[in-house]
Amino acid sequence: MINIKFPDGSVRQYESGVTGYDVAMGISPRLAEQVLAVNIKRPDEPETSKGTVIDVTRPITEDVEIRLLKWEDDEAKKVFWHSSSHLMAEALEALFPGVKFGIGPAIENGFYYDVDMNGRTLTDADFKAIENKMLEFARQKQDYKRIEVSKADAMKYFTEKGDQYKQELISELEDGTITYYTNGQFTDLCRGPHLKNTDVIKAVKVLSLAGAYWRGDEKRQQLTRIYGITFPKASLLTEYLQVLEEAKKRDHRKIGKEMELFTFSQRVGAGLPLWLPRGAALRNTLQNFLQKKQAEYGYLPVVTPHIGGKELYVTSGHYAKYGKDSFQPIHTPQEGEEYLLKPMNCPHHCEIYRSAPRSYKDLPLRFAEFGTVYRYEQSGELHGLTRVRSFTQDDAHLFCRQDQLQEEFEKVIDLILYVFKTLHFDKFTAQVSLRDPKNPSKYIGSDENWNKAEQGIIDAAKKKGLPYVVETGEAAFYGPKLDFMVKDAIGRSWQLGTIQVDYNLPERFELEYIDSDGSRKRPVMIHRAPFGSLERFVAVLLEHTAGHLPLWLHPDQVKVLPVSEKYADYAKKVVNVLNNSDIRASMDDRNETLGKRIRETSLMRVPVLVIVGEKEVADESVSVRRGAVDQGSMSVQGLVDYVRGAVAEELGQ
Repeated sequence: MINIKFPDGSVRQYESGVTGYDVAMGISPRLAEQVLAVNIKRPDEPETSKGTVIDVTRPITEDVEIRLLKWEDDEAKKVFWHSSSHLMAEALEALFPGVKFGIGPAIENGFYYDVDMNGRTLTDADFKAIENKMLEFARQKQDYKRIEVSKADAMKYFTEKGDQYKQELISELEDGTITYYTNGQFTDLCRGPHLKNTDVIKAVKVLSLAGAYWRGDEKRQQLTRIYGITFPKASLLTEYLQVLEEAKKRDHRKIGKEMELFTFSQRVGAGLPLWLPRGAALRNTLQNFLQKKQAEYGYLPVVTPHIGGKELYVTSGHYAKYGKDSFQPIHTPQEGEEYLLKPMNCPHHCEIYRSAPRSYKDLPLRFAEFGTVYRYEQSGELHGLTRVRSFTQDDAHLFCRQDQLQEEFEKVIDLILYVFKTLHFDKFTAQVSLRDPKNPSKYIGSDENWNKAEQGIIDAAKKKGLPYVVETGEAAFYGPKLDFMVKDAIGRSWQLGTIQVDYNLPERFELEYIDSDGSRKRPVMIHRAPFGSLERFVAVLLEHTAGHLPLWLHPDQVKVLPVSEKYADYAKKVVNVLNNSDIRASMDDRNETLGKRIRETSLMRVPVLVIVGEKEVADESVSVRRGAVDQGSMSVQGLVDYVRGAVAEELGQ
């Protein structure tokens, strides 16, 4: 007999070999129908362990804690969508004999499969046939069967099938660790887990196509990446498609063009955004907002170059980890002299710390910089402002004593929460990112330092009452992280804001301070970026607000429109008063109809529209509209007071 512990703390005994489905059936047949997968956790696993997700039909042979996973659980959705990728592969094989398969993982929303169409070109016109075939197979209630197979047999099967991509994957696996999954006539190399059968897949949508190099290598075969999504109810698919439609309207690339915020140029280079005057004003306002708050927390501004000597990044460890996949060294006329475009600001800040002797009385030191960094991204990965090759981090590095670490970490959390509150990012989850204990070569630093850093982050998250999840294997190579996952207005999740604890760079750069007893000690380093990067943050903010930015942040707070040319002089006076009152205002007196100018101002999402005509000139007043709401007539000074009051309210002043 084995003991199975449930989330409510109760324990029941079962025969060894019981499955999650059996457990669910013993509670209620209805529950058994709803359970898609099972999470098990052994008693000897650490508290931070998330457990292991297994098939609902997989035998359980030891004492475990169990969670029965339903559609509402993210882990279950992942299993559902991974299983659906196999269903899509089965459909593709039936429709297009000779197709070869790369990988087909679940993603945040849905799944994809990378396929070699064997000389055929797949188009949008094929989507309906793929969807119909998937539903046909789903209705057959095909079981997902897990089969353990030897390396030799696996290689033989896929060699005979002529699937070179699976052969390559098998060649890298250890014998005794290889499993197949079959559904219907389709067999795939896969670790799982998967659904019990296909019957729960009720709604299917093939979403899009893209190119993808095999294993992300631009020198290798380009495959066709087919994106899809499935649901257990047709109504859920309908809701999702409505969200997609709304997302298209909110696409920051579209909004950025309409609002004249940024552009790209092939001559400048892919993934290198050009900020237009309005976009630059938006950036500056965001920077000023954060800089003002940082000053209250004792941050000191610093400025560092956009390049650094290669040795700087060898010392930091960045070159060993990223060197081959980043921008290549810059060679100067001096033989053997090499520089790199900086991928991170932290090594430069370490050198600033090293520039003078430090005492325990000097700590904490908080260096802040809006520093532009450069990272090479493959062209297929670039996407508007969310994935670029040049971006500006709202970066800061805090150097503190061990006894100061907890307080400093909590203050950074407070700063990030202030940013979120001000910009109405009300729904978020904190993600504690730990190292992967099974892959220690990915990281630098001692176990002792890692353990201290990881526990410190968890303690801070608990103390602040943050809703948090633990993600093993998501840490930076030099330390664990606390990342903030924000949900936007239509429910999509974005990573914004990060805090990282680092014991390793202080060691690598031999950073020291003189303690009260005269001994030399290492400071602890905290990396933090409330925005993450200005580029990504602006993109998310535009999509969250649909471009309707808060009044305090909008690059054009007020647009003044004279009814006709003869009122332009008065409109100019209004604009001058506003600008002299630190209100961003401009005039549109083009030779166009008032209606057209109003429509175009609306497209620019200008928060406050001011119209002046004969009556306003006579009364020395303005007619004010905010959004779709008419604010009536007021004096010019009244307008100044109105805008200032609205801004103060938004900023909580």
